[in-house]
Amino acid sequence: MKKGKQMALRDTMVKKVQPHLQQGEQVQAIFGGQKITQWWILLSGLILLFANEYRTVVATDRRIIVFHGTKMSQTKIKSVAAEFPRSTQIGPPSGFWWKCESLGDKLYVHKRFHKDVVAADQMRGPVA
Repeated sequence: MKKGKQMALRDTMVKKVQPHLQQGEQVQAIFGGQKITQWWILLSGLILLFANEYRTVVATDRRIIVFHGTKMSQTKIKSVAAEFPRSTQIGPPSGFWWKCESLGDKLYVHKRFHKDVVAADQMRGPVA
């Protein structure tokens, strides 16, 4: 059951980013992240509520796009935060909350998305 919920999350994320893709552009991997780590909840849940913002990272056959999300939902897309060449290496991820610094601003990626980061790196284009 847990695996089905995760697939549903990824499917929803893909659906939400489709309007922002170029014609014929194909999603190879997608994963979520956030501006701050969940460990802040140990100090104060209010920090998470006011300081956090979700991000969605999409690796396509042409580029890597980081989308701004909302404070409350992993699947809502607001705008493009950054764009990178497809040859950009994102990982390797490690730990429970991996701190990604290869896509501009720090992005904390939960362990459930680590396999998606690895998949994106495995499918990346040649390094320029």
